[in-house]
Amino acid sequence: MNNKIIFFIVTLFGIGKISKIPGSIASLVTTIFLFFLFHIINISPNFVLISLIVVFFISLYAVNVFIKELDNKDPKEVVIDEFIGQSIPICLYEIAHEGSKDINQVLTFYSIMFILFRIFDIAKPYPVSYYDKNFKNSFGVIMDDVAAGLYVVAVLVLYMVITS
Repeated sequence: MNNKIIFFIVTLFGIGKISKIPGSIASLVTTIFLFFLFHIINISPNFVLISLIVVFFISLYAVNVFIKELDNKDPKEVVIDEFIGQSIPICLYEIAHEGSKDINQVLTFYSIMFILFRIFDIAKPYPVSYYDKNFKNSFGVIMDDVAAGLYVVAVLVLYMVITS
């Protein structure tokens, strides 16, 4: 894979090069992008989830190539992991709530998922911190955000169980 293509993948088309809070900006752009896909274009959540799995594997390779020569194995410009981690709860929410939805409820849940993901990604509760500290490679870079995304899913499932 060409170095320019790898750069665009790992920086999410250059978002990672933004000097202030690139991870949060990448998560916000991901949230808006997925809202557009699901609620404007009406793409199937199952198709997006399968695409996300493909992106995950491509990202493992691309991040590995990108960080190979770097001392810092989790540089801030690598934000494809935020895209993957933020996408997990949104895709699973859309799969669980397929069909017509109240747009205000959707916007509320998307906002909650964005905020919760950023909290878990920044605070790094176990096992997020485990991947971050123990895997100084593309797997660790991506899996800490996957774990943060799964924490968001767990919180939303718990909320739905309690309120039903």
